[in-house]
Amino acid sequence: MTKTHVQQMLFDAAAMGRTDMVAPLLAAGADIDAYDERGFTPLILAAYDGHLDTVNALLDHKANACKPDVSQGNTAQMGVAFKGEDQIAARLLQAGCDVNARNRQGQTALMMASMFDRKAQVDMLIAAGARRDLADTSGRTASSVARDQGNDAMADHVRNSGQP
Repeated sequence: MTKTHVQQMLFDAAAMGRTDMVAPLLAAGADIDAYDERGFTPLILAAYDGHLDTVNALLDHKANACKPDVSQGNTAQMGVAFKGEDQIAARLLQAGCDVNARNRQGQTALMMASMFDRKAQVDMLIAAGARRDLADTSGRTASSVARDQGNDAMADHVRNSGQP
């Protein structure tokens, strides 16, 4: 079996939630932080596809939770905001990445959670230190992103969450 084949098997295992395959494939030489042909790491694939056990296994094997995808610069944390995977979002926050990390458009996980009406993740991110005042390259904050989606309730929640 070639190293390329072993690497592809790790990408497939991550995307399918085959936690049982992570350790053997890493032992066989797969790179835990490599990019697939679309520019995603195994951790990004597992997180995006909602496989908490696989995310845990990859993180336990020291996957870089902060490594963004190649094309947009989105992190796993940003991806789970899109998908609504609250348990995975909480686990990724424990990994210690910059909660205010930005993608190529200057967007943060808080902006994405706000855009997709992920209240639990908005609260988690704010509690972890996400800054509400950061603006993307279009000048939009997390609150204005929600408002632009027609979600005034989320816009207000972002502005007032965690406030006395």
